[in-house]
Amino acid sequence: MGSDAMLAIGLMSGTSLDGIDAALIETDGEGHVRPIAFRSEPYSQQARQQLQEATALALTYEKPRLSPEIAAATEMLNRRHLLAIHQLVATAGIPLDHVKVVGFHGQTVAHRPMQGWTWQIGDGPALAAALNVPVVADFRSADVAAGGQGAPLLPVYHRALASGAQLPLAVLNLGGVGNITFIGRDGELIAFDTGPANGLVDDWMAAETGKTFDEGGAFAATGEVHRQVLAAMLDNPWFDLAPPKSLDRADFTMAPARGLLPADGAATLTAFTAATVALALHHLPERPVRMIVAGGGRHNATMMAMLADACEIPVEPIEALGQNGDATEAEGFAYMAVRSLKGLPISFPGTTGIAQPLTGGRLCLP
Repeated sequence: MGSDAMLAIGLMSGTSLDGIDAALIETDGEGHVRPIAFRSEPYSQQARQQLQEATALALTYEKPRLSPEIAAATEMLNRRHLLAIHQLVATAGIPLDHVKVVGFHGQTVAHRPMQGWTWQIGDGPALAAALNVPVVADFRSADVAAGGQGAPLLPVYHRALASGAQLPLAVLNLGGVGNITFIGRDGELIAFDTGPANGLVDDWMAAETGKTFDEGGAFAATGEVHRQVLAAMLDNPWFDLAPPKSLDRADFTMAPARGLLPADGAATLTAFTAATVALALHHLPERPVRMIVAGGGRHNATMMAMLADACEIPVEPIEALGQNGDATEAEGFAYMAVRSLKGLPISFPGTTGIAQPLTGGRLCLP
């Protein structure tokens, strides 16, 4: 381990509410990153429902406040994260007291950058006390307070993962919403949301087939893309907006595809995601030599093929860089926790729209 590399744990609980991702890495918060262990702990149906209700409630508030329901959800969330950490260090066979810092993202219950606030529940001081390890929490608030979007934060980690790769490079994250990170020849970062990634296809599958997603893109592969529907969906001024820009999962709907055969709708919505990424490339200063894909969408072979066609550049899963694409987000928060300890920036003018590079996260000592 280098002189200032340390062991760090990162924790991520995403808006899909499927569970907690926990990753252990060794890093100096700069060019050195070595993944050590990863675990995903699914939420019970009861825990998921409690978080859904807390989110619905939080969205009715003018600003964050700790009601009894939110406090109960926070306490449950902390307990689950504590368990995930103990499972992770047991898997890795590394004593907890060897870990120097924990990056605790918490659960986003409301994200309102235009109103100057973002809210991730999770009690950093309580987690630090329970672990007897320093915790960095509340990663997004400093950026939003400085006029930034508070998202995306992963680009700085994408850049670290791409060290040694040929530049310029694009890293595309395909979750419910898609976002792209451009890494220029000089390490310049530009990042923004591209459009719905798996969100609309998932919604369509649920409505038309009762399945939660199109596994491997197999269903879309049997359908035909309806070019007129696709053109109508792409006729949206949002795609012309210069970055930085961010989206909510609910900003686009599958309504234009209504009336198509189920397989044709799946094919058309999958093609729509690919086309939105191709449009995003026009906002970059130069064409990337390749596109690396992280997130669940990388498992959709139909979407990956459509991306390669639409973007006309090589498209590969992040495993091509020797990474586990399921662990990327959790690892990113471990990496950012180390950067926060060192006072290094985690958000940049080209990623969140702030005036100058800014560190973030609140240090909670045990």
